[in-house]
Amino acid sequence: MKLAIISGSHRAGSESGKVARYVQHKLTSVTDVASTYSLDLADNPLPLWEPEVWQPSEKWERLWSPISAQLASSDAFVVVTPEWGGMVPAGLKNFFLLCNRGELAHKPALIVSVSAGPGGTYPVAELRMSSYKNTYLCYIPDHVIIRNVRELLNDVSAPQSADDERIRERLHYALGILVQYGKALRQVRASGLIDLAKYPFGM
Repeated sequence: MKLAIISGSHRAGSESGKVARYVQHKLTSVTDVASTYSLDLADNPLPLWEPEVWQPSEKWERLWSPISAQLASSDAFVVVTPEWGGMVPAGLKNFFLLCNRGELAHKPALIVSVSAGPGGTYPVAELRMSSYKNTYLCYIPDHVIIRNVRELLNDVSAPQSADDERIRERLHYALGILVQYGKALRQVRASGLIDLAKYPFGM
C-alpha cells in the first residue's frame, strides 16, 4: 500500500510541513504501508487552475502529470491543512481543483488540521463540505486537530509533554484506521461500477 501526504501550507518552514514530515516518518513503520509520497505545497508551488487544465497542454503535462501519477498510484491520503483566517489556504483549494483526472477518486483521506492557537475546526468543516465533490475523495469519519502546534511533534523520537503524547496517540490511531479504509476501498475501485467518464462531476 502507498500513502500520500499533502502539506497544504504554501508558507516556507511551516508547522504544517513539520506535521506532514512527522506523519510520513510514522507511516514508514506501519507494516501495511510499502511506500509514501509527500507533496509539500511550499516546495511545489502550482499555478492557479485555469480551463486549459482540461485541454492537451505542454505546460500542464510538465507541471501536473508527475504529481498526478504519484497521486493516482496512492491508495490513501493524509491532508494536512493550516487554518488561515478560519479557512483552508488558497494553494490547497487550488490543489483540489487540479485533481480532475480521478487521482483521488474513491480513496480514503484523513484530515489533519493545524492551528497555532486553540482553533483548527473550520478547515475540517470546509474540506468535508467542498473538496470531495468532483474529486470523489472519501474522507474517513476520524480527523485530527493539532492545536498549539508549535509545542507539539517537535521531536520525532519522543513526546515532550502530556499533550504531545496525547496528540501522537490520537494521530497514530487515526492513521491506523486510514490504512484499513485504504484496504477496504480497493474493493470498491475494483468492482467495475465506477464510471468517471460518464460521471466526472459530483452532484
